[in-house]
Amino acid sequence: MVKALIIGGGVAGAVTAVALRRAGISSVVYEAYPTGADDIGAFLTIMNNGMDALRAVDLHQPVIDVAFPATAVELRNSDFDVLGRNPTAGYTVKRAELYRALHNAMDVPLEHGKRLTTAEVAADGVRATFADGTTAEADFLVGADGIHSVTRRIIDPSAPEPRYTGLTVAYGYTRATSFEPSAEAYRMVSGSRAMFGYTTAPWGETWWFSRAPHTPTPTKAYFLAQLADDRTPAAEIIESTEDVTFQQAYDVPETPGWHNNRLVLVGDAAHAASPAAGQGASMAIEDSVILAKCLRDVPGITSAFETYTRIRRPRVEALVAASSRQGTGAGRRTAEAPSERQWVREHHIDWESPVN
Repeated sequence: MVKALIIGGGVAGAVTAVALRRAGISSVVYEAYPTGADDIGAFLTIMNNGMDALRAVDLHQPVIDVAFPATAVELRNSDFDVLGRNPTAGYTVKRAELYRALHNAMDVPLEHGKRLTTAEVAADGVRATFADGTTAEADFLVGADGIHSVTRRIIDPSAPEPRYTGLTVAYGYTRATSFEPSAEAYRMVSGSRAMFGYTTAPWGETWWFSRAPHTPTPTKAYFLAQLADDRTPAAEIIESTEDVTFQQAYDVPETPGWHNNRLVLVGDAAHAASPAAGQGASMAIEDSVILAKCLRDVPGITSAFETYTRIRRPRVEALVAASSRQGTGAGRRTAEAPSERQWVREHHIDWESPVN
């Protein structure tokens, strides 16, 4: 049986492992963090297209079990006036809970504390070396190791580094009830100096994020100052939050080489979008399923990698570009017709149909 090494135990790595198993390919997942990266990030959304890709490999239910849905994206301005309401069918989930759900559903070996350092390609396979001195061998290696991917640099040492978007992002949770909740929609507020979004879970907890111009030392007070002059509940929501998580936002607009004859990239390792579109996880899930289909249907590993890249590159690079435009100016967002993002939302993957 063909065997794969999967570098990274996040969304892309876990879904790749499940999809490869359905395609008749065994794998082992190697995660750099000792605890499955449970302490990384805050929460994320999986949109219609990401859920569709999960259904293709019967992974949707474990995600639904730990997430909650929203049926629309509601756009508002700094006066809290409604600019538009676009249909969607996304699920919101804490990153740590999503990882646990996917890992429990994998039925694939997962080794923690394995940070990739090098990978040597031979005619009949690949040999990976980890920071702890251990090695592993297989027929090919999948780099699902995120935006700062080691696999990407092994494939192409001259590959562009991740690009800083100029945005600082904050996340938090509050149980305050003094503002209008948003139980059925992702409410996106284009403030005068920062973007703010929130949705309310069925149990009454509001999950929020904000994108603001770069600051080297992000604080709660900084985000409050960016949103204080707007006539929205954003500052009130942040003020009511005890613990706030901060991130600097990067993207990878283009990676010239997605693969060589034994190594291939999926998810943020190949193409990381600005968080503006909320499509990072969904695009990674699509990658994982399409890669597995190509390896199932296209003779020869290198030819399968080439077919996968040809299918995926135009779609993801268009999404990264659109997300970058949307994120300009601290993520200000204008109303858009539902048809403008129809090509993203309504993407469908049929697991049974062969790859040509």
